[in-house]
Amino acid sequence: MTEQLLPCVEVEPSQPATASVIWLHGLGADGHDFEPVVPALNLPDSLPVRFVFPNAPVQPVTVNGGWEMPAWYDILEMKLERKIDVQGLLHSVSQIEALIEREIARGIPSERIVLAGFSQGGAVAYHTALCYGKPLAGLLTLSTYVATAGLIKQHQSDANRAIPIAIHHGSEDDVVPIALGVQAVELLQQLAYQPQWHRWPVDHGLCLPEVEAIGIWLTNILTMETN
Repeated sequence: MTEQLLPCVEVEPSQPATASVIWLHGLGADGHDFEPVVPALNLPDSLPVRFVFPNAPVQPVTVNGGWEMPAWYDILEMKLERKIDVQGLLHSVSQIEALIEREIARGIPSERIVLAGFSQGGAVAYHTALCYGKPLAGLLTLSTYVATAGLIKQHQSDANRAIPIAIHHGSEDDVVPIALGVQAVELLQQLAYQPQWHRWPVDHGLCLPEVEAIGIWLTNILTMETN
């Protein structure tokens, strides 16, 4: 069965891309949300990276009164447990896997593809990266949580057991409490991953020092992959 790819905002480097970052936005946003971050990352000219910002499909979201908005899955409760529509999340995972495969078809090896996600998009990124059958360059999660811990434990990919992981969270986040970020770190450590944990004095968003740190991390892991 073939399915139409998600529409994406793409930022191409000045030279032909040798790596790709697929970056998922949060609930109610769209692919343009993190587009302005790209220049602030200050990636070196010697590292041409294509940024792919997919748009989540528009669907009703229960915790927002059933209003339709861009969403990777339905959120049923906003408690710490974050009761969600797991099947909806898994459908989004399959759509992101299709975008990874497209990057591979465009000439970017899977080992040169980074998956990133903010908030709701981060939950999809966690599941996709940790269960994807080909090695990826890295996993970047921002102000998010692990929504499918049991399934990830069951379907961990051997190809990504050593994947570099950077987790960033705001200490003042009142949308996704920092306790959920800490919980994600502890889960990953239990599963033998070695995540980097970064805490920032912000709410549910990014700050410039955080963006700069992300740029350094991306440069390091993608430069490492070329050596």
